[in-house]
Parts: sequence; C-alpha cells; structure tokens
Amino acid sequence: MFAVIKTGGKQYKVAKDDIISVEKLAGDAGDHVEFSDILMLGGKKEDGSDAVIGAPLIKGASVAAEVLEQGRGAKIIVFKKKRRHNYRRKKGHRQDLTVVKILDIQAKAKKATPAKVAGAPAKKTATKKAAPEKSGEK
Repeated sequence: MFAVIKTGGKQYKVAKDDIISVEKLAGDAGDHVEFSDILMLGGKKEDGSDAVIGAPLIKGASVAAEVLEQGRGAKIIVFKKKRRHNYRRKKGHRQDLTVVKILDIQAKAKKATPAKVAGAPAKKTATKKAAPEKSGEK
C-alpha cells in the first residue's frame, strides 16, 4: 500500500518503511509525527482499480512516521550579476530538512461515490433558444 502525502508545499509518494527527507518539522530524533494531508491512497493491484483519490484530501486517512534526524541539505549558491554595471552578489543557502521513516499508513476512508449514479435522473439544464434572424438590410 502507498500514499501520496503533502507536507512543506511538496507532495511525496510513500510506502511503509520508506525513509524520506522533508522540509523541517518540529520534533527531535525519536519523536513520532503524523501526516493528515493525504491526497491519494493506493493498494496492491497493478491496474490501480483500488486507488482512492481525495477531493482534495481523504478524510480519516493518516500516515504515521518517526523522526530519524534533523539536518540540513546541500549548499546552493545564489549568484546575481548585471553586466557592465559592476554588480555582483554571491549568497549561499542550506535548507533545513527532517529525515523521517514511514511507520504505518492508516486508511479509514471508503471510496468516493461517483457523481453520476446509474438510474438517477439527469440534471436539467436551461437552454437558450436562438433568436430569429431579422431579414432586410440596414
């Protein structure tokens, strides 16, 4: 089983026992965290017929994880230059990251019912009739 979670403005596809680096989360090594923004749940079927897609989130589903370590990412260099103006700026940046291990995926959500149910009456839509063309020239 896998899940697509949203944290730190990014989406991650995770499964049990995966180790991922996400944007900094509160907590020390050994603490447990829970992700409740679940966008999709998938099962073991290869054709994807057992997947549950949220609109936009799946209610009742959650992913439990354990914080392994707090760290920082690789350094990136931000360099700005305007030619012929003697303008050069150089800055570095290291993003704060949290390494987590996925412990469990809890799916308490049922599949969403489709919008159109067989045998249900279709919605009536108002249609405008075209105005008759006027004959004659002006």
